[in-house]
Amino acid sequence: MTPWVRRRRLLWGALKPVVSLTLICASVLMLHRLRLTVEKDAPSTTAALRNFVALPNTTALRDPADLRDTRVVTCTENASVHAHAWFRRLDARFHQFVLRRHCRFFPLRINHPEKCARGPVHVLIVVKSVIEQHERREAVRQTWGREHETDSGSVRTVFLLGTASTGKDARNLQQLLLYEDRVHGDILQWDFMDTFYNLTLKELNFLQWFHTYCPSAHFIFKGDDDVYVNTRNLLQLVRYRTEERRHERLFVGDVISRAAPIRNRQSKYFIPKELHAGPYPPYAGGGGFLMSGPLAHLLLRASDAVPLFPIDDVFLGMCLQRLGTAPEAHAAFRTFGVTRRRFSPMNREPCFYTQLIVVHKLSAQELLRMWNVTHNPGLVCARSSVMTE
Repeated sequence: MTPWVRRRRLLWGALKPVVSLTLICASVLMLHRLRLTVEKDAPSTTAALRNFVALPNTTALRDPADLRDTRVVTCTENASVHAHAWFRRLDARFHQFVLRRHCRFFPLRINHPEKCARGPVHVLIVVKSVIEQHERREAVRQTWGREHETDSGSVRTVFLLGTASTGKDARNLQQLLLYEDRVHGDILQWDFMDTFYNLTLKELNFLQWFHTYCPSAHFIFKGDDDVYVNTRNLLQLVRYRTEERRHERLFVGDVISRAAPIRNRQSKYFIPKELHAGPYPPYAGGGGFLMSGPLAHLLLRASDAVPLFPIDDVFLGMCLQRLGTAPEAHAAFRTFGVTRRRFSPMNREPCFYTQLIVVHKLSAQELLRMWNVTHNPGLVCARSSVMTE
């Protein structure tokens, strides 16, 4: 080894710790700035999250828009329910839900009040997601959630999230989400934990956000991050209903009627009699549905008189019932999926998907593949009128 090479290696050996320390400091500084950026717009603390920070549910606030100006307060447990015999009989998994059932409106950790400020919004695409499903959100952005312009206005997209479950990865996931939002600018995140029973909070807090920040949007499509949406067919349905003047109270999807609460304790959708004794009102499967903007404002007002319910789809059905409006069934909404038999035409015939609007339960890879196939200019399919039925 020559003296020159030896000196070079010694110099790099001395500089290597300095370079590593510099990179670490730069990474910490970047994460710190990301945190400060979000905290500036939506202040949040660990204590607030632990105590379920929320806005008070009060009938004194007649206009839900007033809630955005209410000071954030600590939403504590409603200890009075402990005195009721029905609460003592209640399945333990629902105790926390009932104790904080009065907690409805939560502060935003990530907000984009400018989302609808760049001209008229024709369709607002709203996607329910959780922090861990970054791959699904990317697939949606590349396919049916892609923002674009139409003759009637723009199509804009937002993703609805709560916070990650407490754990060693929660902080890292939050930092990754902040970076994702800095890149795309389409995340709405509230300061409640993302759990199954909190999906209703996601519905309610979105309606409040819409009322405040996007009140003039003509239509809202709301779906999960694991659905396939044929946006051409969706916009065709919107255009037809608008031309026919059948859109003021439009709420269309895959409707379930005459359903009863599931009493099987092993089911994810188990509901005890103490929470709901009778049958459910008609409701649309939450995988994907379309509603008009005017109806969304009415739903927010109606929700004030409807107790929170653990199943978000049913809760919206209860709000519609309160308004005297029923959801409309449409054959092109398949929120409970489609049959996937080995020799099913669906597996080898992409034209099957060109006749639908929503299909539930696709992985990110399946969504990307199906989107590319159904949007192939060389694909020729028979025309169907299912979109306007």
